[in-house]
Amino acid sequence: MTADDDDHALARLYSGWENQVRWWDAAFGVIVALTAVALALEGTRGVELAVAYTAMGAIVVAYLLWGARAARTRNYRLAVVYLVVLVLGTGLTVSQGGVASLLMFIAFAQVWMLLDSIRLGVVGCAALAVSVSVGIGARYGFDLVVMGEVVPQMLVTLVFAIGLGLWFHVAMKRAEEHVLLLAKLHAAQTQLALTNHEAGVLAERERLAREIHDTLAQGFTSVVMQAQAATAALDVGDDGAVRERLHVVEDTARDNLAEARALVAAFAPVALQDASLPQALGRLGTRFAEETGLEVTVGADGVGALPPAIEVVLLRAAQEAFANVRRHAQAHAVVVRLAQAEGEVTLTVSDDGRGLGPDPADGFGLAGMRDRVRSVGGTLAVGPGPDGGTTLCARVPAHDETQGVSG
Repeated sequence: MTADDDDHALARLYSGWENQVRWWDAAFGVIVALTAVALALEGTRGVELAVAYTAMGAIVVAYLLWGARAARTRNYRLAVVYLVVLVLGTGLTVSQGGVASLLMFIAFAQVWMLLDSIRLGVVGCAALAVSVSVGIGARYGFDLVVMGEVVPQMLVTLVFAIGLGLWFHVAMKRAEEHVLLLAKLHAAQTQLALTNHEAGVLAERERLAREIHDTLAQGFTSVVMQAQAATAALDVGDDGAVRERLHVVEDTARDNLAEARALVAAFAPVALQDASLPQALGRLGTRFAEETGLEVTVGADGVGALPPAIEVVLLRAAQEAFANVRRHAQAHAVVVRLAQAEGEVTLTVSDDGRGLGPDPADGFGLAGMRDRVRSVGGTLAVGPGPDGGTTLCARVPAHDETQGVSG
């Protein structure tokens, strides 16, 4: 959260300040008017009344010129100029008529309203109390009797004014802190929502990348290899082999087109839309045997219905395993086994190829396969087979633990 954000939050807190200041204007006008009437009713006459009214007039003019603007703009210099006139004018008015002490009600409040600092607020209240005390002394005399009554009363008034001002100051600071805290919480929630959105977008991109790798990329690889085989057969005049290779290319291209449409529509893999997982694996093995000429055996006895998410993961794992056999194994035979026991489904793909290198590393396809299997609470192991070659084994629970895996 930046300083600009803090300023915006505080601006919202004080968005209704203009309306509040209007009430301060009204209160100021009422108290000044009541004080003027009280002076006249008290019996103040002649020069004393003229001096009192002149001092009060100076306070009103200063408020219109500086005080009201300072209250709205929080301008410290304007506030100080006005408060100097207010303190001196109040003391002078009180010196002409004791009832003018009514001005203290608005004066103490304005000191705290216009000065943001506690220290300056206390100094301002003390200066006002001293000015009023001097004014009372000037009117009634500076003897011990008068001062003995005035000083204690003024001290009590000062303590009350300072206490009220401190409470007001602390309350405003707490309000500012709460507003800033809420603003920070809102900013944190916004950032969290943005992070979650970005994470979701990234996860979806990774999912689509895996889907494209497991379906379209492998299909196109098969098309290229079959086209190369057809070209080689054409060079030697073997028309029958050419037709056979072209037939496989056509079927593979049709399957790829169907997979692309399903991927765009966010459906399950085409192979699982009208068949069970064992049937889909059987078709996958048959097609792989046609494309590569390898001996492919698929066994899936005793496997019942599985959640769609589990079927998708296992089918993609088998597709990736076949792709790795095609690219790396140099095998002659592949065996696929699907078994279900004790709430767990196991897919095993073994080949009799050259096996893993001395320091095997996961490629994109194998890493994506691990993520898929892990996403449904399963495990994936890849290692040498008992009779050589490579064995891939995926174990997943027979129930969907995530309810969030799509094809």
